[in-house]
Amino acid sequence: MADKLNVTKRELRPRSVRANLRKEGKVLGVVYGYKVESTPVAFEEMALRKILREHGDNALIELNIDGSKVNTLVHGTEVDPFTNEYKHVEFMAVKMDEATEVEADVTLVGEAKGVKEGGFLAQTLYKVTVSATPANIPERIELDVSELGIGDSVTVADIPENKDYDIVSDGELQIASVNEPVALEDLEADTTTEEESEAKEEPSETTNKDSSEDNE
Repeated sequence: MADKLNVTKRELRPRSVRANLRKEGKVLGVVYGYKVESTPVAFEEMALRKILREHGDNALIELNIDGSKVNTLVHGTEVDPFTNEYKHVEFMAVKMDEATEVEADVTLVGEAKGVKEGGFLAQTLYKVTVSATPANIPERIELDVSELGIGDSVTVADIPENKDYDIVSDGELQIASVNEPVALEDLEADTTTEEESEAKEEPSETTNKDSSEDNE
């Protein structure tokens, strides 16, 4: 079921109109896609944040554009790096019976056996591309790592099949692995090696300086 968001059409000119909307706490955006001409809109920022917080970035959103209802996905956002507020949002109108490709978050669940044995779990891939109709796009994909021992790993191919969507990402991509613990002696040895290397480099730098001074 789609979440509902009220938006209003806005004028592109003059600039003062956009400035006033921002002062009122409105976010500027645009809607385009299936059976929709590119339409500039404005909406309440907190309303969109609430939807995405509760249902994820791939939430199906039914826009109410001055009485017209359009099913959309958030296709892109521009965020102020200092305030983290939305500056602009793109909504893509979608056809409900047509599959689309989006990125879905991968969440690891369970405690790996290797972690209990002293290893540490490292996740290297956090999103995968899936193909699904808008209503079946997953909020996130959970992958159980309980059986992973030290030295084991899981890839995209290990994600369980789901009738609601297809995984598009390369199956050989590694998602997570359980690595061996690093011994304290190894850390100390690495530190010692680095210090020795730095010490060896210092005399050569001095020699070069002396040599350049003699040439002058």
